[in-house]
Amino acid sequence: MLNLTNNNYIDTHSPFASIKFSNLILEYLRTNIKSTQELIILCIGTDRSTGDSLGPLVGYKLTPHLNYYDNVKLLGTLDNPIHAKNLNDTLNEIGRLHREAFIIAVDASLGTLDKIGYINIKKGPLKPGLGVNKNLPTIGDISITAVVNVCGMMEYMVLQNTRLSLVMNMADIISKGISRSLYKLYNKSLREENK
Repeated sequence: MLNLTNNNYIDTHSPFASIKFSNLILEYLRTNIKSTQELIILCIGTDRSTGDSLGPLVGYKLTPHLNYYDNVKLLGTLDNPIHAKNLNDTLNEIGRLHREAFIIAVDASLGTLDKIGYINIKKGPLKPGLGVNKNLPTIGDISITAVVNVCGMMEYMVLQNTRLSLVMNMADIISKGISRSLYKLYNKSLREENK
């Protein structure tokens, strides 16, 4: 049984990272989302900073895989990123149009040197902008953060100088994991409805 109350770290260098990540997300969704509840995947970040581009890259990679689900909505892509300047407006729109939605929030983060390359999944909201000392509202029923670089000082410069290969690898694992977990979750639900 998975421990779904604490932080769950996935090492993206592991050959089974995508499967482990997918299983965790699936277990979180199975135990927390109602079958008729709308699901919003909110990918936070900007395409103007390598380290902070994780969210929009995840959104970009997920877009073609979500056409099959009527009750899943994706916000935050390379073309339409959700970042500090439009986050409040986005949250107001979600509150107005999708009040009962279950939200998965995805964002890059800064952390300790030994956690770079790890994805953290936890039940509860994330606090975007924390690594760069921005005061933004918390969001999400499930939060996914990927440690892209080290924190401590000059965070903006650190994000600008983050390796794109690391961010792309983490975005691949997150997008594939979410896609796989949604497939398993909703195809099982469809099979049960058709019995």
